[in-house]
Amino acid sequence: MIVSKLADIFGLTPDMLIALSLPVLGALILIVAAFAGGKDRERFKRRVKEVRRENLSGRPLPDQKVNVKLSTSDSSILVFDRLIKRALPRREELRQRLARTGLEISLGTYLTICLVVAIVSFTLLMLTGKLPMAAAAIAAMAKGIALHHIVTGLLAKRRQAKFIANFPEAIDLMTRGLKSGLPIVESIKTAGQEVPNPVGSELRRVTDAVRLGNKLEDELTETSNRLALQEFKFFTISLAIQNETGGNLAETLNNLSDVLRKRRQLKLKIKALSSEAKTSAYIIGSLPFVMAAIIYMINPGYITTLIIDPRGHVMIGLGLFSFFIGAVVMFKMVRFDY
Repeated sequence: MIVSKLADIFGLTPDMLIALSLPVLGALILIVAAFAGGKDRERFKRRVKEVRRENLSGRPLPDQKVNVKLSTSDSSILVFDRLIKRALPRREELRQRLARTGLEISLGTYLTICLVVAIVSFTLLMLTGKLPMAAAAIAAMAKGIALHHIVTGLLAKRRQAKFIANFPEAIDLMTRGLKSGLPIVESIKTAGQEVPNPVGSELRRVTDAVRLGNKLEDELTETSNRLALQEFKFFTISLAIQNETGGNLAETLNNLSDVLRKRRQLKLKIKALSSEAKTSAYIIGSLPFVMAAIIYMINPGYITTLIIDPRGHVMIGLGLFSFFIGAVVMFKMVRFDY
């Protein structure tokens, strides 16, 4: 009742009024949450100001307790942090997926971006007026989740490709360090300093954790789970087996470097051999839609019958189903496991 009266006052439909009010409501919620969880930020700012005053005046600061505990918060907004820890499923998997991108993205930031995209999408869908509210809400939620899922997946694959390209060079540096008499941790540290990112950053993270007292095998296993790369798993397993059985680690890593280079060459060869089949699949798959668009532009009445007539709906459904089956078969034919 109240919504209808407000819609009459502004000259809008109830659905349009709700669609326009949702972004404002979302912004207010974010502002309130930010102020509710901003005590730590204010405390940090006061501490920075005190340090600056101490540096300028030369007077020592009063003794204060320093907290050296590892921060486990997923968001600077306290409300979001509690909501993530209580309601978000499979948090660790999502953290590892974000870590594979190489960007410092917290779960709170990721979910906030998804929420903003969903609200904007819902508003645009409601303003067009082509979908009911329930369908628009479902479509907006799906877009807010799927869009960033796809983006993070692409960023992770690009970073993984860079890692695979530079990792054999890092192993060669470790091999030379071992032959010169350095221990494995120092060899990994040297490789991390010389090889560009992302290999260098990951190796430096491992050696920094070992210097703090963690075991090398545990850190390599954790890094392997985060990267989700077979190449790094081979490296982790090689070090674990050598640690248990002994042997010439330099020779083992040298052989591993050669295997990884040949593995990458095989990938590139498979990509070159399957490129023709992939191009043919793209062309054949796009032909039905291209021809339908051309026929519609030349003679709209000829193809409109297929869309309006119920028998045409059955034909379109069967055509899309067969198209999907053919796409899956072609995808399986050009994809190789290596």
